[in-house]
Amino acid sequence: MDTHSTRPGNVGDTLIYLSVSFLKVCNCWKYSAVRKYLIVAFVCFVYLFFTVHVSRASTRQDKRPGVWTGNSVYSQSKTDQDHADGEVNESVSPTRSNVVYITLKSKRHKPAIIRGTVRPKLRRKKVKVRQQGGTQDKVKDAGHKNTVNPRLGYSEIDGSDIGYSSIRIYSERAPPWFSNDDITTMRFLADSKITQIDKVAPRGFSSLILFKSAINGTDDVDECRKSCGIVKRPLDMSEVFAFHLDRILGLNRTLPAVSRRFHSLGDGQPCPVVLWDPSLSPVVDQPSEKLNWGSYQTSLKHKCWHGGVIPKPEWSCTSIHHHEWSKLVVFDFLLQIYEHLDKNCCGFKPRPEDTCVELGHHEECRDKDGIELTHIIHRKHDPHHLVFFNNKGYFDRDEGNLNFRLLEGIKELPDQSVSVLRSQRLREKLLQSLFLDQQYWDSQGGRQGIEKLIDVIERRAKVLLTYINAHGIKVVPMNS
Repeated sequence: MDTHSTRPGNVGDTLIYLSVSFLKVCNCWKYSAVRKYLIVAFVCFVYLFFTVHVSRASTRQDKRPGVWTGNSVYSQSKTDQDHADGEVNESVSPTRSNVVYITLKSKRHKPAIIRGTVRPKLRRKKVKVRQQGGTQDKVKDAGHKNTVNPRLGYSEIDGSDIGYSSIRIYSERAPPWFSNDDITTMRFLADSKITQIDKVAPRGFSSLILFKSAINGTDDVDECRKSCGIVKRPLDMSEVFAFHLDRILGLNRTLPAVSRRFHSLGDGQPCPVVLWDPSLSPVVDQPSEKLNWGSYQTSLKHKCWHGGVIPKPEWSCTSIHHHEWSKLVVFDFLLQIYEHLDKNCCGFKPRPEDTCVELGHHEECRDKDGIELTHIIHRKHDPHHLVFFNNKGYFDRDEGNLNFRLLEGIKELPDQSVSVLRSQRLREKLLQSLFLDQQYWDSQGGRQGIEKLIDVIERRAKVLLTYINAHGIKVVPMNS
């Protein structure tokens, strides 16, 4: 069957062919010439009308743009796909869809405007970094914009300038193991305006890097109450994990700690920041007195201060209540902290980079009873309870090299802590807790990195529970 093109050059031939065909079919040769001409004219008019209409419609269809999206990505990808399909199967022609895709404009995320807050002018601030003892002040530019945190009312000049707290709580309440003071302190440590950074040496402590906030009205470190923080090395980031573990286990013996980034410290890496409490004091603060491993083991046998019994001089007791040592042991064993009870690393095989090896202490393990306990701290107004201080944990020690020396002499452990370990919910609680500190969470590689740390703690918890059963350790209430 022949097909006739509708190109302009063939229109005349087509009209003659259609007119003659129509006259033959309708047997119109018997009509007069006038009628024949009218019939031919009508046929031509109908043909031209449909030819022009179809031509215009085809032109509009060819010029119609591809499917529209907000960023024109879909149209381009659709065209590319059609070309690819044509190369694979030429018999399949792409069809045009009448569906139009509309991309809605994304919401603009910005901090909520809090009534009564004023946004200050952006300006660069300076932080004083000085060392006590008469040295000249060194002024370092923090290189940070001064922005008001609408949630907390603190002004940040060193750390993040995101305009909101890095302590993120999306539900109505914080996890139940945190007190209101804990949350307030965490936000202070993470977001407060820093006005001064000092290197200080409080009585009974080694030198510390201490920052002071705008709410601190004195330069005296002894008067720095809930307005100063200790800045530690990035390598000591496990202090933050230790704080969360302490609260989850119900021990409540560590000082609040968060992760914070400084421009003037840590080479830009996040550093652990721990609240400084001027009431802290070593349990044994006299140079002539020492708390060593031998006297510690003797005091454990006599359960110092337990049941309200006043200890005798020959018991080698300190002011610390008997139950406090059990709490410290659970904490230190899970994190494998050796600086408190085993500073010479006598209970395990240390690495060359461990402090005990670098300082040569590991070679002094022959006289175990004479090894001094370190960082045994309490508050001056609360002498019977320990404050866990310098809590750097170690996650790279496998189960075959754990320090069981920490458990020596311990016959009882706190029931609240052991129940958490037995509940199979330690992972869930740690994830929920550590998520609050965004800086720490991100510095460890997000959830994947946090899960690896929790894996280590869970394996050690199983070892500890096995030890409890094997050695008949009692699990008793130890509420303060």
